[in-house]
Amino acid sequence: MQIERLHHIAIICSDYERSKQFYTEVLGFKIDSEIYRAERNSYKLDLSLDGQYLIELFSFPDPPQRSTRPEATGLRHIAFGVKDVEGAIEFLRSKNIITEQIRIDEFTKRKFTFFNDPDNLPIELYEL
Repeated sequence: MQIERLHHIAIICSDYERSKQFYTEVLGFKIDSEIYRAERNSYKLDLSLDGQYLIELFSFPDPPQRSTRPEATGLRHIAFGVKDVEGAIEFLRSKNIITEQIRIDEFTKRKFTFFNDPDNLPIELYEL
């Protein structure tokens, strides 16, 4: 087996409209398709960035809450590369989104920070 590339990240949200707005208007993802699945009472939103399909955003009735913070078994966080971490932090703060202080990667010496999506999914911004 040879994996070619990441295909997508699937995220289940608790408030579909709030998360849709966050991922499109705040993070800048483009909507590729939006499907309502009546039999599941669920939306599926396909999102891309710079022409690359990356995220499937799902809504389901009453999904369980995330059990613990990033140090639990399972997906720890998603990370996006940015050219300017400080500029990205300023933008997020202008949207009333709280970010952590900038950290420095001990191996690459590059800057990064974390913030949360509307369901507290940790998102990392890593300076390219």
